[in-house]
Amino acid sequence: MTDKGNRRARGRPRGFALDDAIEAGQHLFHEHGYEKVSVAALTEAIGITPPSFYTAFGSKAAFFRDALQRYSTTVVPLDRFLIPGRSPRTALGDMLTAAARAYSAHPQRRGCLILEHAKAGATEWGIVATQIAGENRSRVQAFLEASDIPAPARVADYVATTMLGLSSAAREGWEEARLIAVAETASGGLVQLVQR
Repeated sequence: MTDKGNRRARGRPRGFALDDAIEAGQHLFHEHGYEKVSVAALTEAIGITPPSFYTAFGSKAAFFRDALQRYSTTVVPLDRFLIPGRSPRTALGDMLTAAARAYSAHPQRRGCLILEHAKAGATEWGIVATQIAGENRSRVQAFLEASDIPAPARVADYVATTMLGLSSAAREGWEEARLIAVAETASGGLVQLVQR
């Protein structure tokens, strides 16, 4: 084989898919945390050079935001549950059960990528995660408002707190069945909260 054959292609490789790249990065961030994932690790996982990474994504922080947004729309996508006209108790109960399953599905990616990074507080990545978590909570509240539920902010906080608890418990190693039991118990608590 010649030197030329061994050399890695420069720039963006043919067939480079942004969504596949973001998914690979999402998994790395979930497994190791934002701080422990270097740009070198990201470019190796994606299969591109650092200049191509910066051209495509701008920065590690911008890429992380993309990874969080992808996670938000694919792992427990709110659009699948918060359907106008659907019973709020059923919608939110199904969402909590889906979260319990998702948070325990992969042994190296336990808990919620967004909620766990939001715990980092005033760090750059903590702020981004907190913003996305807040946007998701606002979407739940808007769904409840549209459903004419009394005290929608209180119910949205109840759901957000339950999801935080499920995420933390999953990180501790709780198994899926135990998390689902908690989600079902929390769903039972929704009955009184969402009564018109």
